[in-house]
This record gives sequence, structure tokens and C-alpha cells, in this order.
Amino acid sequence: MATPKFINNTNFQQDLKKRVNQYFADRKKASTGNFNLYSKAIFFSLSYVALYIHLVYFTPSISLAIIECILLGCFTAAIGFNVMHDGGHGSFSKYKIINQLAALSVNFLGASSIMWNTKHNIIHHTYTNIDGIDDDIEAKPWLRLCETQKRYKAHKFQHLYFWVLYSFLHILWIFLTDYQKYFKRKIGSVPLRSLTTREHISFWAAKIGYIAFFVVIPIIKVGFLYWLVGFLIATMVTGLLISIVFQLAHTVEHTHFPMPTDENKIENDWAIHQIQTTANFATKNKLISWLVGGLNFQVEHHLFPKISHVHYPAISKIIRKTCEEYGLQYIEYKKMRHAIVSHVSYLKKLGQAD
Repeated sequence: MATPKFINNTNFQQDLKKRVNQYFADRKKASTGNFNLYSKAIFFSLSYVALYIHLVYFTPSISLAIIECILLGCFTAAIGFNVMHDGGHGSFSKYKIINQLAALSVNFLGASSIMWNTKHNIIHHTYTNIDGIDDDIEAKPWLRLCETQKRYKAHKFQHLYFWVLYSFLHILWIFLTDYQKYFKRKIGSVPLRSLTTREHISFWAAKIGYIAFFVVIPIIKVGFLYWLVGFLIATMVTGLLISIVFQLAHTVEHTHFPMPTDENKIENDWAIHQIQTTANFATKNKLISWLVGGLNFQVEHHLFPKISHVHYPAISKIIRKTCEEYGLQYIEYKKMRHAIVSHVSYLKKLGQAD
């Protein structure tokens, strides 16, 4: 499927960009991360390393080990949300090298920064919720995530079993999907650009390094069975957290799933497309915002991915007001549980007979 073109028929994107840029200019403030982000990144990273060392080299009691594995899964997701994500978008710091290092943290979490950059930054952020292109809504045959996808009988129950599938996201990411993209040389239907020799080496170094630190060494230190149980607990917690946060942003009852016209065009400009395909949740909850790296402000993130998430609460007011002026629905769920209920309802509706 060829990537479609967006039709620029309003001044919405220009006006929005101008107003947000003016916000930073008036306050003489950088749009990248600040001390709050850096202190949070240090806390999550040190906690992650400390948990790993204690679990592998000091062999805590079973009950404590289970708790620590759950926390390790939480901190894995937190680093992904807060460090890797901003770094990958070049918004973690004003220094390019620091952004690159932050983005590379995904390699230590089991995934490939190369595949993530193409899948997320390029494809998902450009062609959000377009079936056949956006790999984030591609879960066939296990889940039906939009009306244009084929419905199977098992989908009748997808609103019940999706929790289990989401839990395995991180494991599949580590051991399957990255390799599929690498060897097939495409992400979904979009061809993957040719990798340089350095990128090939980087891909395999990251994968081998992760297996060494999170499979081989733990098995040697604690034994296969203890490693297996602990690894499953940690990765399943990570998978569930990552899946829920990202799915609440796009696959809920009010988001759209537009398809290209016969001329392979999307009948909106890119910014309006992002407004219609993206939702916020729990934006008043400071703890959730802190933990998920502002990804509950998904509308702001999709419109301005190169702005650090620490600024989303401020610019959300500008975006909301501009949407009102242009008659656009700003999709938001006041509570996280409301968004989860909407996601479950959406999956249930798609699982029924057409």
C-alpha cells in the first residue's frame, strides 16, 4: 500500500504552530527537557540498574523477588516513556548527542532503536490510524482494531482476552517482531530503508547484549526456572503498561480511522488528522503524567513530537483553544479508567458481527 498524501485545505496547522512557537518565545524557554525531566530520568535509570543487580547477584527471597520483578517491569516501561521516547523524538535535550544516548536506551530494554525510529517516529506519527500503514493498529488475526480489518469469530471475545495479549507485547518485541522487520525489510506494508553497515552491527549488538544480560547471566546466577518466572513477570508487566498507554491514545470510541480516497489522499491536513485520530486521558492527574512521560497528553505529543512532554500541560491550553476556534473535537477522557472503559467498549463493538 502506497503512503497517502494529506490535503492542506485550512490554516489550522500554521496558526497552531505559530501560537505554540510564540508561547516559548514570550517566555524565553527551550522546548526541550528541563531539570524535572533529567532528575526523573536519573531516578528511573538508577532504580532499574539497582533492581537488576539485586535480583541477579543477591538472590532475594521469592516473595521479595516477585515484587522486585514487578517493579523492574514498571521501571522498564517508565524509562521507555520518559527517557527513550523523548530522546527518540529529539526533545529530551537541546544537545543532539544526549538525545541519541536517550534514544539508545531502548536497546537496553530489549528492542531496537533503529526499528523503533522507523515504526514510531516516521510511520505511526505520520499515518496515524491508517489501516495497512500504521503498524500500531496491526494485530491480525488476534485483534480487530478498526472496521476495515477482517473480523474473525474469536474477535467476539477480544474485549475480554486483550489483557493477556497486551502482556506479551514486550516479549514478542524482544524475540520476534524486531527480527521480522529486520529480515523482511519492511514495517507493515512500508519498505524499510537500506541499513548501513554500522546500523546492522548496532542492531545485532543490541540484541546479543540484551540476551547476554537478561537471559544468559541470570540463568547462570539463579537457574533457569527462577529466571524464567522472573523474566515473564517483568516483561509481562512492561508489555501490559506499554500497550495500555499507547492503545488508550488511539483505539477508543471517539477516535477516527480514515482511509485514503481512490486518489490515495487523506481529506484533511496532517494536523487535523492527528486531532481526529488521537485522544488524551487523565491530564489533570500529575502522578500519571509523571509516570507515563506525558503520553496521556497524546494530542499534544502528536502535534508537536519535538517538544518535550514536560511542556504539554502548558501548550494543551493553546491547542484546545485553537481546536475550538476551528470547530474540531479535542478528544479527552477525564480519568484513565474512563479511557480504559472506552477502549474495552470499542474492542467489544468491533468484535460483534458487522
